Amino acid sequence: MSSEPIERRVSYISDRLRGSRCPICNRRYFKPRNYCPQCGRKSMGKMEEIDFFYSKGILEACTIVNNATNRFKVLQPYIFGIAVIDDEIKVPVRVTDQPLKEEFKPEDFEGREIVFRFRRRYSVGTADIIPTTSLAVTFADEYYPHITYKIREPEEYSDKPGIVGYALYTSRFRIRERGMERAVPYLDEDSITAAVEAGKLALIQAALSGEKIGKVMVGTESNPYAVKPIASKVAQVLNLGENLADGVRGIDAVDTEFACKAATSMFKDAAALAKYMDEQGKDYFGMVIGTDNSQAAPRWEPGGELDYFVGYGAAAFIIGNRDVIAELEGWYSVTSDTPDFWRRDGQKYPLHGGRFTGEPAYFKHILKAARRLMDKMKLKPKDIDYFVPHQPNAKFPLRAARRLGFKDEQCLPALKVLNFGNLYSGSSPAGLVAVLDIAKPYEKILLTSFGSGAGSDAYLFTVTPRIVEKRRRTEKFNVKWQTNNPHLIYVSYEEYRRMKEGI
Repeated sequence: MSSEPIERRVSYISDRLRGSRCPICNRRYFKPRNYCPQCGRKSMGKMEEIDFFYSKGILEACTIVNNATNRFKVLQPYIFGIAVIDDEIKVPVRVTDQPLKEEFKPEDFEGREIVFRFRRRYSVGTADIIPTTSLAVTFADEYYPHITYKIREPEEYSDKPGIVGYALYTSRFRIRERGMERAVPYLDEDSITAAVEAGKLALIQAALSGEKIGKVMVGTESNPYAVKPIASKVAQVLNLGENLADGVRGIDAVDTEFACKAATSMFKDAAALAKYMDEQGKDYFGMVIGTDNSQAAPRWEPGGELDYFVGYGAAAFIIGNRDVIAELEGWYSVTSDTPDFWRRDGQKYPLHGGRFTGEPAYFKHILKAARRLMDKMKLKPKDIDYFVPHQPNAKFPLRAARRLGFKDEQCLPALKVLNFGNLYSGSSPAGLVAVLDIAKPYEKILLTSFGSGAGSDAYLFTVTPRIVEKRRRTEKFNVKWQTNNPHLIYVSYEEYRRMKEGI
């Protein structure tokens, strides 16, 4: 790969923490090697590729960087150190998610267990490629625990395709105001990093090799690039699809955009592919991710009123035809040209149509999609256990639920906007994750998303007994843990805007 641009070569190695193992002496190395220094010529051409992406380690030594070079200046002060993996591999790391407001004492950090995070590497200009890495770490005894990844071969075919694994990822940083909390990104986070973290967790829960994913679809309206997909980065970092060598994966990857329903729109596509492959007698798994980072203007600028509700995070779902935990029973979509929310090309912040975002937009589409699907499936609200609507605020979802004939208790378990804010493409998917965390086998879930511009996707899922075992695998970082957590860090609105704009 020596002929490739340096950022491509660096990201290929450090995004996944790729290394090598010598089959002769079994020594392992961070960064791929053509030969083993201990075994010399005998190992040439025999080195095996490995990675440390799902590993944990120990922060062996660290120091504080108070006067960083230009690219890292926005992160200062930060902790830099050496981490040890399995008492053997030493790698340089930057400790993230640690605002240093007190006197730095190395003994407070050294010797603690760390987990690798996928983050931006440093700050660059708007015309540059965004540098990313997994050589950023957090402490395993704080917000992000280490979760073991054990791959299993898929077993049971399902008559109906559906959800095979799922996950929600939100930051530990929050704003608390107006009776609600919102997740906000740290300096080195964006919609790309959230998508990777959510996808990683979904693979862990599904116990599925990334190589079995046939397509990855990322729905977002806050891609930091105007031209360049998030999905290609997700595919590379998570090793999705067949490995064709030279950093190329055998997988289809695409970004989708339809405001807050950009991800849910792809559920039916992934399920249709799974059903088609099932009819060919083949396994199929697709990954759908809804990820967003606030694009709202600061409150002191026009349009800044949107920034009272926006959050940050991503929800990921693996949809396939084996080991299904929630079967997809049916769906219905509605669309109209309703200009309730938009951002013109080249405009930094979106605008909205004021009162037109409610009745002619949100309610009209949510109600029509949900009613049509229930009619199609011959179901009444009493036949459904959970209703999961899009949640731009705390009032709209319950009002829509009541108008459809649902009771508050059928909707409240999904209502997470008061904990994480409006996650846009991850909004209704986050509610679905919250419900899947508590749903019992054979219970029915009605999901109805909404995207400005405007449209809604309604889906009916039936939970299977397999969910009980699978959700135990990621219970260390489920919705309850991310909601009620002793390691949350609360920041002011001004601190949030500085972090969001900083890198």
